[in-house]
Amino acid sequence: MRRQTIMDSDWIATARTLNQALPYLQRYDDAVVVVKFGGNAMGDDVAMDSFARDIVLMRQVGLNPVVVHGGGPMINEMLAKLNIQSEFVRGKRVTDAATVEVVEMVLSGRVNKRIVEAINSQGGRAVGLSGKDANMMVCDPAQPELGFVGEPVEVDPSLLRQLFASEIIPVIAPIGVGRNGETFNVNGDTAAGAIAAALKADRLLLLTDVKGVKDDSGEVVTQLTRAQVLEMIDKGIIAGGMIPKTETALAALKGGVRAVVILDGTVPNACLLELFTDHGAGSMIRET
Repeated sequence: MRRQTIMDSDWIATARTLNQALPYLQRYDDAVVVVKFGGNAMGDDVAMDSFARDIVLMRQVGLNPVVVHGGGPMINEMLAKLNIQSEFVRGKRVTDAATVEVVEMVLSGRVNKRIVEAINSQGGRAVGLSGKDANMMVCDPAQPELGFVGEPVEVDPSLLRQLFASEIIPVIAPIGVGRNGETFNVNGDTAAGAIAAALKADRLLLLTDVKGVKDDSGEVVTQLTRAQVLEMIDKGIIAGGMIPKTETALAALKGGVRAVVILDGTVPNACLLELFTDHGAGSMIRET
């Protein structure tokens, strides 16, 4: 009898959760949500499958999710196997001709297809792309001394909109094309921000390994404006690896994204918590 009571309680809680999610499901109907995926979850099969289910559910309830991924650890692993040495300038990898070939092979091949496979195995319809496909992401060199590291200057979202119309989930490797046909390695966050801006996305979700932007006491700040982010950077409260993420967020907002959320991708169902619950997850950044 006790076991049945517990089971009944679980089903009631599930039904209540679905009921409470209804306004959010209606709110995001046909909305574009760009998700930057990376970190530890990419190398963990259980976490990968959980992420894939979340993306499939988003598509199933009427959202248009776009996945943009990184793959730094996998790139490092392959470079080591091939005995290709990396040099760094101010913490950024110099990407020469040999290195960019490895980067493209790993990101557009191994990593991209693993994510596509995971989404499709959960009942979704995903297609793997890179920014080179249909000249989606045209780049200029980010800094000459970095070699083939690109900064997106033109993003054409027309192919993505065609995929939305067919209820297909795009999974994009952050590889861009130069004006003369060169291949460029693009930072994953930067690529996700540029693609989100081109789509005028309702949300850009930057999944990280931390809970969000923290104040000077170490507490996560759940709501931030552009002015507050700039003030926190100026005061050194936002520092280290969080600076480029918040800068990506501000650039995306300037490009027309409605809101950007920096959240902990290691939390199960983090995307669903952010989109479909009162609780939310991480730090949401808006213009005002």
